[in-house]
Amino acid sequence: MRTVQNIQLKLGEVDVSHVKIDVKSRDDIPQILRGIQYLYINTEIRDKLFAALEKTIPEKIDKNNGRPGMELWKIFVLGVLRLNLNCDYDRLQSLANNYKTVREMLGHGDFDEDYYYQLQTLEDNVRLLTPEVLSEINQIVVSSGHELLKKNEDVKLAARCDSFVVKTDVHFPTDISLLFDAARKAIQLIAQSSNKHGLSIWRQYQYSIKTVKRSYRKAQQSKRRAIRDEDKKLNKIQESHRSYIDLAESFLVKVSQTADQINKEKSLTLTDVANLMEIDEYIKHGIRQIDQIKRRVLNGEVIPSKEKVLSLFEPHTEWICKGKVGVPVELGVRVCIAEDKDQFILHHEIMWNQTDEKLTVPIVEEVKKRFPNLSSMSYDRGFYSNSNREKLKELLESSALPKKGKLSKSDKLLQSSKSYTKAKNKHSAVESAINALGIHGLDRCPDHGKTGFARYVALAVVARNVQHVGAILQKKEQRFLILRKRRQKLKAA
Repeated sequence: MRTVQNIQLKLGEVDVSHVKIDVKSRDDIPQILRGIQYLYINTEIRDKLFAALEKTIPEKIDKNNGRPGMELWKIFVLGVLRLNLNCDYDRLQSLANNYKTVREMLGHGDFDEDYYYQLQTLEDNVRLLTPEVLSEINQIVVSSGHELLKKNEDVKLAARCDSFVVKTDVHFPTDISLLFDAARKAIQLIAQSSNKHGLSIWRQYQYSIKTVKRSYRKAQQSKRRAIRDEDKKLNKIQESHRSYIDLAESFLVKVSQTADQINKEKSLTLTDVANLMEIDEYIKHGIRQIDQIKRRVLNGEVIPSKEKVLSLFEPHTEWICKGKVGVPVELGVRVCIAEDKDQFILHHEIMWNQTDEKLTVPIVEEVKKRFPNLSSMSYDRGFYSNSNREKLKELLESSALPKKGKLSKSDKLLQSSKSYTKAKNKHSAVESAINALGIHGLDRCPDHGKTGFARYVALAVVARNVQHVGAILQKKEQRFLILRKRRQKLKAA
């Protein structure tokens, strides 16, 4: 039985609306908590937020039975803090257990000091939030921000769109490093399975991994040796690579033989079968990398890019060359965002194996579903195509979509209009939003898998908008304090 929030206050517990937050603080935590508090105080916004959070509970589960899990309100608060502070679960655990204001926001009072959040509890619960639910919550947060700025739904909304790369948590992929990853994981998993089934053949598996790693390091460092004779250097490189792949291949054969031996046992569970399937996948990865090393180093072939794998653990990682100065290549996935002039991120799209021009029209359509008053959108040249420009004319009142290449007279006339120039001059402000997202968690995604990546990006967008709401409120409250001091001085005078 998981609830959004326990309505009945405990002894010593402070209601979220009465939690005192330091308005004068220049730290980002008070801003985040102030934004969260605003969502809670407004009854209409809170009801919408709670209704969205309830969708994380599967429909098949009986909400009136079972062990109570962490309240969904706590999960939301902790998730927003994690992304906005760009922190890991260890720091989040410290905040949840030791930071008084955070604990009050989570619903803990003076007589609840012994309540302790375990690290695994935080990891398991924050991951319950889904990208779909977070997208709905983001719309609620942005709408609340517009209400705070006293913007009506009839007011036309202008937005700017751009894409950037969110890095995945991977190392730089070389064929020899990927072979080591495959061999290491295969040895670790087969050692665990062997130990479970009483086989002692892999009792020294850690030494086996070190042996493979030493050979991998020799192959890696062979290119850096200062040998003037090119033929001699090439022979040394080939010799070190040959010994490395021979050693790795022998271990993979041994892993395969042990897996076959375990597979013949009758008392296999579903977990055992899943582990054996995972071991088989790593063996296949290892065989592929050995083949590529032989072709590249020993035979002098050039491996086609379509055959290369960038990561065994994050297969959705893409090799992205955006032509930026000092950044020749980035390993990650493109993310496209649409930001309005009030610095709220209206919507985001993850570009799985897509380029900018494929998302020019779809992102406008998605934003208009959520915010029908969208009237204009600005882009950079990467989003241009003739068909995109024609479709935008039907969807928007105006758009700033610079054309690639040489401009015709009609293009020059279009790009010199007041509406186009105004939107284009303000377009560069989207880089500020991208930078803010990078600082507040969206520089690198530590979560695994496609689902983890999508959840992490969606939560980062929500967290950034929540903090922006808190920053607006903080400025208003600071101005109020300044005016009150001035009035007191005038009265005293």
